[in-house]
Amino acid sequence: MERYSNRRGNSPITHFQIESERIIVWFHNGKSYSYSYRKAGRNHVEQMKVLARSGSG
Repeated sequence: MERYSNRRGNSPITHFQIESERIIVWFHNGKSYSYSYRKAGRNHVEQMKVLARSGSG
């Protein structure tokens, strides 16, 4: 799990974890959500990974 840098300062995301076919994000309220290739589509998940690593998305 990595801390989300939140460069814009307005995101409810605190942490994220990147796996081969999904990304898991954790929110300020302590809840998490998994976005997988199967549920969200490969292109969307890969874009979310890029944005999470950059801290802006």
